Amino acid sequence: MIYGTRSNGGQHGLVLTKPEVVEKMLYLVDYHPSRDLRSTKVIEPSAGDGAFAIPLIEALHISSVHHNFDFQSSLMNLRFFEIDNHMFEQLSLQVSKTLELLGYQLPSGILIKDDFLTAEIGKVDVVIGNPPYVRHENIPEDKKNTYRRLFGTFSHRSDLFIAFFEKGLRHLNPNGLLSFICSNRWLKNQYGAKLRNYIHQCFDLLEVIDLEDSSPFEEDVIAYPAIANIRNSKKEKGTKYFRINDIKDLGCFTRNDQPERYLNTGSSNWFIGSYQDQPYNKFLDTIENQGFKIGIGVATGCDQVFIRRDFKDLVEKELLLPILTSKDLKGDMFKWGENYILNP
Repeated sequence: MIYGTRSNGGQHGLVLTKPEVVEKMLYLVDYHPSRDLRSTKVIEPSAGDGAFAIPLIEALHISSVHHNFDFQSSLMNLRFFEIDNHMFEQLSLQVSKTLELLGYQLPSGILIKDDFLTAEIGKVDVVIGNPPYVRHENIPEDKKNTYRRLFGTFSHRSDLFIAFFEKGLRHLNPNGLLSFICSNRWLKNQYGAKLRNYIHQCFDLLEVIDLEDSSPFEEDVIAYPAIANIRNSKKEKGTKYFRINDIKDLGCFTRNDQPERYLNTGSSNWFIGSYQDQPYNKFLDTIENQGFKIGIGVATGCDQVFIRRDFKDLVEKELLLPILTSKDLKGDMFKWGENYILNP
């Protein structure tokens, strides 16, 4: 396990995507069987056990039947990266089974056991997937140093997926598309600022589809997910922001739908202006202007050490502060989990 285990026993960086989400993402990057896909080059940077790989292969096969091209040779336009040994074995097994059912064998070169972030890759038409979410403190120090050197957007306390964005965008052909489902926190917080500026300067962010209130993954995780679709072209129109409250509604979604708002990607805060005309802005001052310091939350670097339920029996009362965690918050209500943070 490259990045260790989560509290539920799963691996850091490994959260599998539901099939209906994968299907919609493929549609939004125009990778569907009705098109002639014989020459479309695709990379999935963190393939897991094949949540994206299998639908990509199946779409290519149907396209080969419709458009009468050689499926076996076109397979070489697909490349799937996976760094974890166990998941790579699962990926190889699933892809091999899929190809055998179609009457083909797994060719060498489409499954790559390597770190996508340091691998040599050429230009492609589509980069798609669910990049690993790994908090800054869970990334090994040697890898952090490497990624800081390679990627200008990987700074402050960046989550690992920030580097995946930059690497994927760098390798898009003109008019190529990147579609990632990952945490939406990069849209607002400090560690996403350089990535936001990079996208604004060089690419066209077509839309953001916020899935924070839905369940796009195969397990129940607190990931604040959103789909970002980015084209390697100059900006032509504003960036649409959609919010999907139920994953069942994603199937009916099209980019011609009316967005909840447009993002102001030319500013440091992409959501500025979204609330400027609201009545409360005329009468109420901001919390910050009232003298409060605003932060993004506690960053202990090691929550399992500094945040515990049994601290009252272990340390002095004056060193403890009650703390709400994300698990305590449900909608507009909270139920305290009786956790305390050590305040040295």
